[in-house]
Amino acid sequence: MSAKVVDASALAALLFGEPEGAAIAERLQDAGLIAPTLLPFEIANTCVKKIRRQPDQREALLAAFGMLDRMEVSIVEVDHGEVLALAERSRLTAYDASYLWLARRMSYELVTLDRRLAAAGATVRSA
Repeated sequence: MSAKVVDASALAALLFGEPEGAAIAERLQDAGLIAPTLLPFEIANTCVKKIRRQPDQREALLAAFGMLDRMEVSIVEVDHGEVLALAERSRLTAYDASYLWLARRMSYELVTLDRRLAAAGATVRSA
């Protein structure tokens, strides 16, 4: 089984049934998933934003958030100093640079819906 680094944008699309969710499910099929420690916080924040925009969907959104615990995502610490340097070079947030750093460190594909992050992954040299 191959492994892939999955970011919050991709996993949120899958969990919350967004239009891109089916394509993400296909990309992640049969892969082990790995993410930096910030992933659960980002998914929780996405859930909060969705509840605020759609309070009538609160229970469904909370149930979708609960699926995160059932997904087998390995949560990994990152080197914050190296992430900071990568964020500076790539002009990404430290959050996004964490996913990119991890993908590079592990030599795994990065699955993201974030265009800036995907573009940075294709163009920015690693440290």
